[in-house]
Amino acid sequence: MKLDAELTEFSHMIEAARRVVLFTGAGISTESGIPDFRSPGGTWTKMRPIDFSDFMRSDAARRETWRRRFEMEENLRLAAPNRGHRAVAELIRRGKASAVITQNIDGLHQDSGIPDDKVIELHGNTTYAHCLECSQRYEIEELRVDFEADNVVPHCACGGWVKTATISFGQSMPVNEMRRAERETLLADLFIAIGSSLVVYPAAGFPDLAKRNGAKLVIVNLQETGLDGVADLVLNRPIGETLGAVTNTE
Repeated sequence: MKLDAELTEFSHMIEAARRVVLFTGAGISTESGIPDFRSPGGTWTKMRPIDFSDFMRSDAARRETWRRRFEMEENLRLAAPNRGHRAVAELIRRGKASAVITQNIDGLHQDSGIPDDKVIELHGNTTYAHCLECSQRYEIEELRVDFEADNVVPHCACGGWVKTATISFGQSMPVNEMRRAERETLLADLFIAIGSSLVVYPAAGFPDLAKRNGAKLVIVNLQETGLDGVADLVLNRPIGETLGAVTNTE
């Protein structure tokens, strides 16, 4: 594919960078068939998110949380990394990018071949669950079988409640991941924000931090974002097509 002026500029910025950090939001995964929670028509426009405090104190809230999670299972099971994920993985493989900071909980970056230690999951991961007390890991399919058989909310042998390994509304952000993300952001000389509206904080603070620290900021997103005015380059274009073109990834 012949690159136009925007893509040529983007490609040159990547080539010139010493250390790229990639920041991904829901937009990269919608191209894999995973719905965006926040966009018009998304899950949270149809039903109110369940706060972590409600999950902890209410059996009904825990049951509804798990019902919603199992309802998502087919979409998650069928989803596969798309061209955008593969392009991100290629930048990591080449050593051009040092890390992926992601707001996504679908595990598709790891499925695309990126090592776990290169993916910083700010909002956790919904492809498995863990005990909130002892951190014992549980597989979703095993929990689903038991839930559908007896309608009992998953709980651990230690007595703790089992929840997907995600960060819910009202739940504290993961300290280690936030520290890692900040460290990577401050080391970057090119920060690429992909598929994020950049309105959910504190996660959306990282692109702004990178820019204030002297890094170049590129935003790839179909819609406008809150940081378009300070970005060095804004590409309102399809993610897979755009990233694939500048990395020669199919």
